[in-house]
Amino acid sequence: MGNGLVRVLSHPVFLSGFLSWFCAQVIKLLVEALKRRRRFASPLLPVVLWKTGGMPSSHSALVTALATSIGFHDGADSSLFFLSVFYAAIIIRDAVGVRKAAGQQAQVLNRLGEGVREKLGVEFTPVKEVTHGHTFPEVGVGMVLGFSIALVVSLLS
Repeated sequence: MGNGLVRVLSHPVFLSGFLSWFCAQVIKLLVEALKRRRRFASPLLPVVLWKTGGMPSSHSALVTALATSIGFHDGADSSLFFLSVFYAAIIIRDAVGVRKAAGQQAQVLNRLGEGVREKLGVEFTPVKEVTHGHTFPEVGVGMVLGFSIALVVSLLS
């Protein structure tokens, strides 16, 4: 069992995906710290693991690294590579647009709910609003980061 786990954790596709996601999260934390010019009040590990939004897009970094690494490992003509490229395209599209649309819908639902609460006295719990999806630069930097890490991991393995 231990040998199998080592093989999984040292596999170039796994390493590329994990390292690009982790690096994107750490960079995101540093960028936010520089923008705010202050220390984080919250513990570091949860912020690194779960922070969403911001520069760079960890979703884009991860799926780009996976597609690139699969292309290097299994060949650019493999079915798995095609699957990973289309999967990456869907995730990247979602990062840019769908979250923004969901946030706009949440704003409308919250306004409607407040109106119903005021007029009918019905309890209403506001829906969490996603203020924006990723910008194109955030997604682009994530893609470059993911590609670069997959390239380095592939060259070193």
